[in-house]
This record gives sequence, C-alpha cells and structure tokens, in this order.
Amino acid sequence: MDALPLTSCHDDLLPAGDGVMPVRVYKGATRRPHAPVVLHLHGGAFTSGSLDSGELMSRLMAEAGAVVVDVDYPTGVDKVFPTALKALDAMLQGLYKSRARLSGRSSPVLVAGEEAGGNLAAALALMARDQGHHKLAGQILVSPMLNPCLATASLRQAEAGSGQCRWTLGWRAYLGECEEGDHPYAAPACTNRLAGLPPALVLSTDDDPMRDEAVAYARAMQRAGVEVQQTILPGPTGWPCSLMKLPSLEVLQPPWIKALRQRLFDFLNAFPPLTSSRGSRPQPA
Repeated sequence: MDALPLTSCHDDLLPAGDGVMPVRVYKGATRRPHAPVVLHLHGGAFTSGSLDSGELMSRLMAEAGAVVVDVDYPTGVDKVFPTALKALDAMLQGLYKSRARLSGRSSPVLVAGEEAGGNLAAALALMARDQGHHKLAGQILVSPMLNPCLATASLRQAEAGSGQCRWTLGWRAYLGECEEGDHPYAAPACTNRLAGLPPALVLSTDDDPMRDEAVAYARAMQRAGVEVQQTILPGPTGWPCSLMKLPSLEVLQPPWIKALRQRLFDFLNAFPPLTSSRGSRPQPA
C-alpha cells in the first residue's frame, strides 16, 4: 500500500459573518480547473478536536481532487447547540464568495465531516436546503453522529453508549439543557423532512459504532428521493477514532485508507463545474 501522496496545505483566516475563522487549506498535487471546494469538519464528539484532527480526511479529499477547507470550529463543553452550527453557516456563506481564489468561480461547494463533524455537515445541508439558495452541491458524511438516543446495535457491539462513553458525554455537552434535543439541526436523524437535500456520500465500516445510524440516515434520504451513495467498508478500522489520526508515512497504510480514498475520488469527481456562479446545484454525472 502506498503512503499518502504529498498534499500542500497552509493556514489561513476566512470570513465568517462579521468575523473570521481559522482554517487549513489543502490542495492536491493534481486537480482539475474549478475543482470542488469542500468545507471539512473534524470529529471530536463536539467537545474536542482541532485542525490537526482533520488532517487525514482533508488530505484524502485533496488527493481525490478537491480543494479542502478544514475549519477550526467552536468546540467545548460550553459550546452548546447551536453555537458551532451558526458559526459554520456563516463560514459556508463566506466560502461561496471565497471559492474563486481558492479554486475557481465555477467550483461546486460541498460539506464533509466525520463523527461530530458529520453531524454538523448533515445539519448544514439541511440548513442550506431550508434557506432555499441551492448553492450546496453535495455532502460527505463519514461515521456521522446523528442520533442522541445512542441505542443502536452497532453502539452496543462496540460497548459504547454507556453513561460515561465519549459520545454520551459529547451529546450531553452539545445539547446542554436546551429543549431542542430533537431539533433536526441538532440531531439530523430526528428529521422527517429530507427531500431536496444535495447528493450524499455516506460511509461507515463493519466495526464503526456509528454504523447503524449512518445506514438509517442514508436509507431515509433515499426514500425521500435524495441521490445517495452508501457503503460499509470491511473492518477492522478503528473508526471513528482512527479517522482523526494521520498514520505514519513510514509504514504500510491500513487497507481501509485506500478504499476510503477511492470512494471519495469517485464521488468528488462526479461533480462538474457550475454553469455560472449563480447557477443551480450541479448533479453528479
């Protein structure tokens, strides 16, 4: 298995509402003109994580042909819903305006995230749909945290979901004392209205604690008429925690990295450039 190919990256500040937000921009060695721009959100169970946590996924998407903007969004036990989501929505609005200097004026814009970042990416897709502008081209959800009930068989198999596991504590911190624990923007698995969402790539693995909620969400989107590519990769993988660690380039990479890179490549390269900067959402070819 080859090591991860070299990807350039640099830290930057991009507009988000009335302020700016720290980001790390990744660009692969080869990419087509007007390559997709992906807003990427790292994992960390809503309470932790950093730009370093998002490096593996960001590099894989960049090597798959995208320009990836990895965001250092607000995390911590005091950042209850919808603090991070509001900041990221402002960031996404700014990204539409910044894409010309990042990639191209006609570049499609997608959201992507793993674990808690997958929750936020799914919520941003719902918000973009509800705002009615149809600028968001697609969503990539990898081992997403979508359901605060924590009652799935895959969580039980992973011996997770107990009172002190990281995801239980993360959900408690994210939802806080608010009465909106079943709000679709807080827990996308709770929504009954999925029609009109952009095309989705939903990935999980045999040993992923989030497997069942990822599959359920993918199937619900399909029933609503959303174009969905959904795959369960073979284990063992150590997802989602292993997604937040960049393997050493001096050793052989685990097999799931190659499979993940291929799924990302196939999905991202199906998006053509927009016909105009104000055009409708492109559909995968």
